[in-house]
Parts: sequence; C-alpha cells; structure tokens
Amino acid sequence: MNPTLAKSAPVAIPVSLRPLLEFPRIATLRSRRIKRALDLSITAVLTLAALPLIALISLAILLESGRPVFFRHQRVGRAGRSFFLWKFRTMVLDGDEVLARHLANDPEAAEEWAANRKLRHDPRVTRIGRLLRRTSLDELPQFLNILRGEMSLAGPRPIVEAEIGKYGPAWPLYSLTKPGLTGLWQVSGRNDTSYRRRIELDAAYVRNWTWTGDLQLLARTVKVVLSGRGAY
Repeated sequence: MNPTLAKSAPVAIPVSLRPLLEFPRIATLRSRRIKRALDLSITAVLTLAALPLIALISLAILLESGRPVFFRHQRVGRAGRSFFLWKFRTMVLDGDEVLARHLANDPEAAEEWAANRKLRHDPRVTRIGRLLRRTSLDELPQFLNILRGEMSLAGPRPIVEAEIGKYGPAWPLYSLTKPGLTGLWQVSGRNDTSYRRRIELDAAYVRNWTWTGDLQLLARTVKVVLSGRGAY
C-alpha cells in the first residue's frame, strides 16, 4: 500500500454541496408509494367528513363579500414543477391596492412585509377571513391539491418561484418531495418563526422523513390548529 495514501485525510465535502449529494429515504420509489397511499386514504375520508363545513364556509364568504369563494395561487412543487394551490378567499377583492396604500403609509408594516412577506395585522383580510386563518380552515380546499397529486398531507411549506433563490443549497432537498398541507414549520411556531428557520425545518423534514413521522405531524397539527398559535 502506498504510505502516502494510507496517511492522507479524507476529502472534506463543502457544506454547500452536501444537499446535492444526499439521497434521503423520501426520494425512493417505495417511500413515495407509501406516502401517496397514506395521502389518498386519509384525504378521501377527511374530504367527505368536511363537505358540510366546506359548504357552510362557502356560504359565509358569499354573504360577506361575494364571489369568488376560492382563491388560487401558483406555487412550486416536487422537482420544481408549478401548480395552483387552492384556498378559501380570505381577502378583499381589491387586495393589491389596499396593501400598496397600507405599506406606503406605515413604514413598520413595510419593513415587516419586506422581511416575511406577511403582516400580523393585514388590512386586506376580511372578518370571515380572519377566523378562517386563525383556525387554518382556509386551507381545506388543498384537499383537492392532495387528491390530484400536487401536494401531500405533510411536507415542506408550499413556496412561490421567487423563494427558490432564498433556499440556496437547501433547494435540491426541498425539490425531492411534494409540499405539504402541514409540516414541521406549521407545528413549530408557523409565522412566529424566522425565514431562515423555515428553510431549516423544511430541510430537516426531507432528511428525516418516515411515514410514522407524517402521522405524528398530523396529530401535532390538530393541537396547533386548536391553539391558533402563529396563525395570521
């Protein structure tokens, strides 16, 4: 044996390249099939049970602010594929104009928006919308996204294309699976966490996925929704 080779230290892999070399359990075909089976079976039951509530919420939105009842927004899914995420509409119809005026007149709100793309006291949100957001019921229409195979019950946060660059070296991990209706971010403070922490939680979910872990996340989500912590 060459003594030089025997004494040489292992080659260090730069931190920025490690996500590119990872192949977590969630990326295997068997794991994806298990996850999909759980998504379909649980979501089908939940959708049937939620139909009366969906009808009641739709009526409430119609009575308060008219059509449309639903809102869709383009997000990024597995492997960078785009899809339309569905929610109940929780904002006024002229939301863009209302937001622009509010940010122009409130420097603190403008700073909060620049940092998180969210406002704790958003002037665009309707009365029904505030209730739906606090209870996370605005996300019930995402059952359709799950049944269509665009989302999963549990997974990373659904992000927009402009956020891909912010994920940096964590993006290859994020793109290995579908975004989730719930996930580590949703049970770890939600909007009370920093953006950097959100990325760390998404990466941790992908690295450590198990199907039993998904079931535990669903159970934890129920507790978080009932508390309303971090929802606005």
